[in-house]
Amino acid sequence: MSAVRARPAQFDRASQNRRSMIAKIQIAKAQIGLDEDDYRQAVFDASGQFSLAGCNDGQLIRLLDWMKSKGFRPLPKGGTKAASHPMARKARALWISLYHLGAVHNSSEQALEAFAKRQLHCDRLVWANQGDAFRLIEALKSWAIREGWIQHDRATQKPLSPLGLQASLCSAILQKLKAAKVAPEGWTLDQAAFKLCGIETDRTERGYSAEDYERLAAALGDVLRKHGGRANG
Repeated sequence: MSAVRARPAQFDRASQNRRSMIAKIQIAKAQIGLDEDDYRQAVFDASGQFSLAGCNDGQLIRLLDWMKSKGFRPLPKGGTKAASHPMARKARALWISLYHLGAVHNSSEQALEAFAKRQLHCDRLVWANQGDAFRLIEALKSWAIREGWIQHDRATQKPLSPLGLQASLCSAILQKLKAAKVAPEGWTLDQAAFKLCGIETDRTERGYSAEDYERLAAALGDVLRKHGGRANG
């Protein structure tokens, strides 16, 4: 009896790509600090599925995009760890907000690193002197203010609370959409959320949460970019 020749193993690029996306999602879950309940809700919101196993590739991509809007940044090629000290976390949050505002076109960690290098004259953000943090943060804040993101209470001139800053960011993006004639001048955030982004809001029982504002800023930012929102960074 002649021996049966073994079939060579075949490289399944689609399966490898899927495994890679699932691995990134697991890394993102840890990086942005999702607990199990919030993670399962995020999977369901992005895909309508109860687990990653039921998701198709498009749904996995949608979940990854949502995680990136929450601050997930894949590690640069070569595995170099992204900076995680307080200055870096604050700078990253501001950079993502500027992306939603249409002020920069690249929300990646590498783009933030390049900006930070120019401000701090340090090759890597992870090596930066924490005493120099104010220079980077103030540069980002000043940029944001020039883009219309109000950082202080108009009446008292006191800095806005974290939730107030998120509300102000969403309002600034909406103002840009109005200036671009994408949204009518009289629209409120609630109207823009529903009519431009398909997000239903109900503020009769409670105000927006931090998560509500984050989701809305990302969604409005997507609309702004689709309609040619200016980006120069």
